[in-house]
Amino acid sequence: MINSEEAIEELKKIVKQKGLKYTEQREIVLSILIHAEDHLSAEEVYNEIKTKHTDSNIGIATVYRALSFLEEVDLITSITFGSDGKKYESNAKSHHDHLICTECGKIVEFLDDEIEKRQERIAKKNKFKITNHSMQLYGTCEDCQ
Repeated sequence: MINSEEAIEELKKIVKQKGLKYTEQREIVLSILIHAEDHLSAEEVYNEIKTKHTDSNIGIATVYRALSFLEEVDLITSITFGSDGKKYESNAKSHHDHLICTECGKIVEFLDDEIEKRQERIAKKNKFKITNHSMQLYGTCEDCQ
């Protein structure tokens, strides 16, 4: 797990390596996701910017471009909700998996040591070395059942 300052430094390093211009807009979008309690849609990120960064002039199209770039360079991840779009979170959090309600979109993060150990055993048995993984379990939450 990395902290906010480390994530921003990583962003600066990646932008420099790619020969791109560093933009405050990308930093603001990344910062919002690092500090977010929940997974946020692009519109929710945009609303946070309008609320917390009133002096910045960031449009919704810029938010979408920043999210796309940040996901491309693995600083954030997304969960796709079909026609409802994506929700984003920072990769600065420690590893976890997701339970996702297909009715209301609620996302519950969880970590289960037995599942993690079992994945390692399965990988070892099949002569694989896991470098990364994501588990998303879909169903309906208690409120939607």
